[in-house]
Amino acid sequence: MTSLEQKNQTEISDTQEQSSSSLSQKMLFSLKVIEYLFLAAFIGSGVITLVLPDNPRVVLSGSISLAIFVFLFLINQQVFRVSSNAASKLELQRKAELYLMNSNNHSTKNPIAPAREKALQYSQELIDDYKKTRNLSRNLYYGLQIGTIVFSGVTPILVLVDKLEPGQIFLKWLPVIFPAIASIVASVVTSFPFQENWISANTTVESLEAEQEKFVLGITQSYRCYNLADESEQQQKAKEAIENFVIQVNNIHLNQLQAVAEGQKKEEKTQPADQSTQSNSEQS
Repeated sequence: MTSLEQKNQTEISDTQEQSSSSLSQKMLFSLKVIEYLFLAAFIGSGVITLVLPDNPRVVLSGSISLAIFVFLFLINQQVFRVSSNAASKLELQRKAELYLMNSNNHSTKNPIAPAREKALQYSQELIDDYKKTRNLSRNLYYGLQIGTIVFSGVTPILVLVDKLEPGQIFLKWLPVIFPAIASIVASVVTSFPFQENWISANTTVESLEAEQEKFVLGITQSYRCYNLADESEQQQKAKEAIENFVIQVNNIHLNQLQAVAEGQKKEEKTQPADQSTQSNSEQS
């Protein structure tokens, strides 16, 4: 196969991929527009129901709009998930074939490309998992911190309101309930290492992404495959590059797991020490 035929096949495949991606984007946009229209219809029906509460047609139309909105929302979530997975797979294929274009014997059916794609998919799955851990730990940490500040700050206001309105019984319990909730939330923040998990997961994500870019671009000696003249040596070097990449990704992942295990051991050691100091202080 000549280089011109290879170029034509590559251009045709790129055109087909771009057309399919544009169609999926148009489909997502159309579904989103319809979803927002039914949401607007539901809100409008709710407003009309407040003005005219005795109109059953408005209530029925609002219920139908809400049901269709929920249905379209679920469909849009599924379509978006499928589209994201397809786009991610296409991106991995492009990354796998990017450095192979430097090969002297590059073709659209290079046997090394599937292996590179598998290695990149493995690293991308780890990156996605650590991103989920990072986002969840970060959101929990900030949410609990904000909750502690809010519940602690509202307590003096509730005490003042209780003095201004002495007849309300439930106002007497609020200055007690809110500090209790604030102390519980603060205890959850200090008991679980949300901030440490967020920082360590973010560090691992950055390390994995940096290693992936090194592998894709071949900028280090262990990943540089096609600086040799002999084709067989190039293929062997490419296989060694994939092996080195998987080993390096596993090392980053295992280092993170070991760091988490060591952190848990330290917490288990500090908790009995804290309990012993508390018991000693109580006895004294």
